Amino acid sequence: MSYTPEMRELIKKVEETRDQRIGNYFPRMTPEEREEVLNNNHPDYKQDQFRDAKIGPNKGDKFPHELCDLIEAYPSIDWNQFTTDQIDYDVDVLVIGGGGAGASASLLAHEAGADVLMATKLRFGDANTVMAQGGIQAADKSNDSPSTHYLDVIGGGHYYNVPELVRALVSDAPDVISWLEDLGVMFDKDDEGTMQTKHGGGTSRKRMHSARDYTGAEIMRVLRDEVHCRDINVVEFSPAVELLLDKQGRASGAILYNMETKEYQVVKAKTVIITTGGLGRLHTQNFPTSNHYGATADGLIMAYRAGADLAFMDTVQYHPTGASYPEQIEGFLITEKVRGLGATPLNIDGEQFVYHLETRDVEASAIIRECAKGKGITTPSGMQGVWLDSPMIEQIHGEGTIEKELPAMVRQFARFGVDITKEPILVYPTLHYQNGGILINDRGESSVENLYVAGEASGGVHGRNRLMGNSLLDILVLGRRAGKNAASRAKEIDNTNAELNLEHVKNYVNELENEGIEQLRTSPILIPDYTQKSTDQQ
Repeated sequence: MSYTPEMRELIKKVEETRDQRIGNYFPRMTPEEREEVLNNNHPDYKQDQFRDAKIGPNKGDKFPHELCDLIEAYPSIDWNQFTTDQIDYDVDVLVIGGGGAGASASLLAHEAGADVLMATKLRFGDANTVMAQGGIQAADKSNDSPSTHYLDVIGGGHYYNVPELVRALVSDAPDVISWLEDLGVMFDKDDEGTMQTKHGGGTSRKRMHSARDYTGAEIMRVLRDEVHCRDINVVEFSPAVELLLDKQGRASGAILYNMETKEYQVVKAKTVIITTGGLGRLHTQNFPTSNHYGATADGLIMAYRAGADLAFMDTVQYHPTGASYPEQIEGFLITEKVRGLGATPLNIDGEQFVYHLETRDVEASAIIRECAKGKGITTPSGMQGVWLDSPMIEQIHGEGTIEKELPAMVRQFARFGVDITKEPILVYPTLHYQNGGILINDRGESSVENLYVAGEASGGVHGRNRLMGNSLLDILVLGRRAGKNAASRAKEIDNTNAELNLEHVKNYVNELENEGIEQLRTSPILIPDYTQKSTDQQ
């Protein structure tokens, strides 16, 4: 599905202004301008899209309606009839989730001598990690430093970040890059073998390491192979549906649901690590999403029922450049690397309206504002968007740059008759990342003893907005720390006579009933329902 004749006419305006835009600096917003565009346009600032949680550790805090619906839902299992007498797996460390955070946690726990079980909802590697395109940040160049990286992260998060987590993130970053390269990750390098780095939005240095435009897939390829080579036990299509605690309220295992046999299995563990990812598939405020199919906030639900504190759940990241055309790939992520290479966002008149590397929340807000002003482009299905002038990259860096730097994206759009080396991309913000999550410290520990968390399921490191390239870094820094510390803690525990129970689930149900919350839905939902209901079912 190539562009319509009407859209091709509009592209001529983009082409007419291209020469004058090259070499001309479009100013960044002032702090006051950023505050104004966020307050009036960013989805996080729409107060009617959030409500106070009625129960749990964060009672009274604001959550998106879609997440609150699951927080205030009933368990998917009959806790009253469930028995934990038969143990199917007895391990030192249980890792719930099979993305980059789960893989790195499993590897470090295994290296520390722990008997590890990884349980994942879909296939091992089916996660947002494999979909990450642009790169991973690390201050490992002579003109950069972890302290400079720290300031960028704190500023990008609007100074709400948990300082100790940011310190861990930036301090471990160079070692993570070295670790990945030693394992076999093929980062982009120049002819002399030096790693290439590029800018991301909100960064003051070029510290974005990449592997073309499939960085996450390359990292996941290597981590997955390493887990298999070390014979770490991986159970696929077996999501956790509830955590198990001991009589002292400490995490001691989980209940898995085998999606193939429809049977439940009980895992006994000395420590548990949640690496289940975020909430993208809840489609907050009806936004399309770049997230993988299983991103349904399962880890948040289970941890919250067990008493874990959540943080920053009133802020969600909408990536400024999700595809809005062709409709078949609506929400598909257009990596920030495209803008890092020089592509600029333009309105229907071919005019640039925002600096192309503002922080993601500001950039997204500016695009939403431009479309609200009537300056967006409307697709045949009624979607709105603005142009991202990808052909500008070729004029800045030379012919062949896009094919070299963004091969996966070239192929994706070519499937629908769009040549991004010659035609701009139509984009609109897409639901991309859960800024908040389960509150942890720099050891990966949650407020529930023996329960560790890493990756997008955790909260605190990014504050109220995440910078590009810090998610792949986050999952590896805190995944490694959680794995190492969970294994160390497991050595101190003798759970031979531990009695596993679901008493916390019973208490949670009582709290729901006391608040008068009807049993209209259950959670975790595991898989989103996209079936079209007939009129009489609605």
